[in-house]
Amino acid sequence: MLKFEISGTVIEWRGPAPFYFLPTPVEVTEQIELYKRELTYGWGVIPAKVTIGATAVTTSLIPRDGSFYIPLKDAVRKPNGISLGDSINLVLEL
Repeated sequence: MLKFEISGTVIEWRGPAPFYFLPTPVEVTEQIELYKRELTYGWGVIPAKVTIGATAVTTSLIPRDGSFYIPLKDAVRKPNGISLGDSINLVLEL
């Protein structure tokens, strides 16, 4: 299992509805790239567990623009009061 503590700024990637993400920093992206063939279940998408504060959710990382986007589901954003542009810290487990 890979485990990372990540800090960054919440971004929005628009689709049919707005979705919120935290892009992986370069050093984390490089580590994930080393193991992505063993981790992916297809299309480069990687299952993950994200923990912010006392809230943990399962999700999948999405490869995008040279990093991986960590989806910030409502189930983790709302209890932690996270909005677009916020600086946050989270734990990512693969």
